[in-house]
Amino acid sequence: MAYHVGSEVGRLRQVILHRPGDEMTRLTPTNKDDLLFDDVLWLHRAQAEHDEFAHTLSSRGAEVLYLTELLAETLAVPEARTHVLDAVLDPRSFGKATADMLHAWASGLSDADLAGVLVAGVTKAELLAATDEKPSLYLRTLAPSSFLLPPLPNHLFTRDTSCWIYDGVAINSMRKPARMSETVNVGAIYRWHPRFAGEQFPTWADGAAEGAATLEGGDVLIIGNGAVLIGLSERTSAVGVERVAQRLFAAGAATSVIAVDMPHVRAQMHLDTVMTMLDPESFVRYAGFGPRDTLILRPGPRGGLKVSGHRASEFDRVLARALGLDAVRVLTPPQDALTAEREQWNDACNVLAVAPGVVVAYERNVATSEFLRGHGIEVLEVPGGELGRGRGGPRCMSCPVLRDPL
Repeated sequence: MAYHVGSEVGRLRQVILHRPGDEMTRLTPTNKDDLLFDDVLWLHRAQAEHDEFAHTLSSRGAEVLYLTELLAETLAVPEARTHVLDAVLDPRSFGKATADMLHAWASGLSDADLAGVLVAGVTKAELLAATDEKPSLYLRTLAPSSFLLPPLPNHLFTRDTSCWIYDGVAINSMRKPARMSETVNVGAIYRWHPRFAGEQFPTWADGAAEGAATLEGGDVLIIGNGAVLIGLSERTSAVGVERVAQRLFAAGAATSVIAVDMPHVRAQMHLDTVMTMLDPESFVRYAGFGPRDTLILRPGPRGGLKVSGHRASEFDRVLARALGLDAVRVLTPPQDALTAEREQWNDACNVLAVAPGVVVAYERNVATSEFLRGHGIEVLEVPGGELGRGRGGPRCMSCPVLRDPL
């Protein structure tokens, strides 16, 4: 199967999700900020909400692939298991004695159990309950509840750690420490899982190997016609955008990358928190974001780049020209400032298109959804009272790997 995502709005055929699990029970009022959540979640309700989200996608013809299942199946490949354990159990982080304890214990776990540990983490107390302690200064300094492997609750947001851009995938270098280990799991899936291992596709970014050249999928919109729109946010760096643009151009996979200036604030951490695509000619955009300055990257001579700057007043025209259109339709709900800010905080613009003009949105954003319906957009509502506590909506929680061409 040839994986390809040539737009934000082609009919969704395959998508990777992560059903919240035991990692969510690790969130506490003390650690939630470090783990990038605004509150602790009620797992039972979060799972029910996520199940409804997944059902909505499958009912519209999308095959739902679950990250933890993909990871467990990947770990059945000996080379993949060795790679993952060596990456996450580095003696430079734990000391040799503790790393050896963890490695010996983890090596005896089933593929499914190991996948669960890699996502949910393990504490000192849990390790010592399962194996004999070896002399270790590092281990002695830890409280019983201290994490040796931290939980990865942000795996919920599968959009960010990898994103398909036309005929290849970017395995992204993450900005925040709480998310950096996610790329080990995702990278192993794309390299060794039988579903992907036999396929030939380029890799536009290679996870932690990219270092400070960060790029997160929530900032990447594949708008089509060979163009990619990327937010220069608090999570995605200019160097990360430049690097992925050079690789796309070298492969002939894209003709332009439009970098969008963004405020570096949590409420607008990614471009898709304030702007997403609805159909081949339409976007929804938060009023508080507005038109922005852009820099357009195009292929230059001898493998270099051409960069041109455009003022905020030209933003919509820049999008239209990139798409080969006379104009684009930008829908901004006419809300009072309080309603607009509240709904944006609750991911009103973070919609996921399952087909042109058909999007999935959180049910709580009533004003935005009513406005979109009034402009001919079909809105499929899903609950998000618990899921939204991590500041992510339907687009954030999905990594499309296959869409129909427009």
